[in-house]
Amino acid sequence: MTEAIGINKTKTAKHTTSPFGMPDYGIPKFEIPKFDLPNMEMPEAFREIAEQGVAHAKDTYAKAKVASEEAADLLKNTYTTAAKGATDYNLKLIEIARINTRAAFDYAHELLGAKSPSEFIELSTAHAHKQFEAMAAQTKELMEFAQKVTTEIAVKDWRHGDTKQSHKVA
Repeated sequence: MTEAIGINKTKTAKHTTSPFGMPDYGIPKFEIPKFDLPNMEMPEAFREIAEQGVAHAKDTYAKAKVASEEAADLLKNTYTTAAKGATDYNLKLIEIARINTRAAFDYAHELLGAKSPSEFIELSTAHAHKQFEAMAAQTKELMEFAQKVTTEIAVKDWRHGDTKQSHKVA
């Protein structure tokens, strides 16, 4: 067994490693030549143009930053209002479902007490009429609620601070 281990050992050339810990395998290293920039005096006109460009870029950046912060605040307020409106709308839907379920159980209880087919038809007609009116009122209430939330978003959030100055970037 010791002989098999000795046979498998082969001499390998040791590679030098690069600064990154990788072997270089004898590949020559090339470096980018360094050139010194000529020492030229920049004309005053070019310097002024460059300074104006930098000042304009800083001013534009500041205005864009303010505009983006306002837009982020606007979206945050809008989403908050919309989320609250959606929650309230869903709660109203649950309340309407509860009312309709209670009406259906009351109707079923009344039907169990019907003594004749004519009384059954009378109860069914009255219930259908009452449910149709309730559905119309509930639909109107939901529509008004949705319009209220939409108007609140449009007026309070989107129109808040809506001036020409706030939309002027450059």
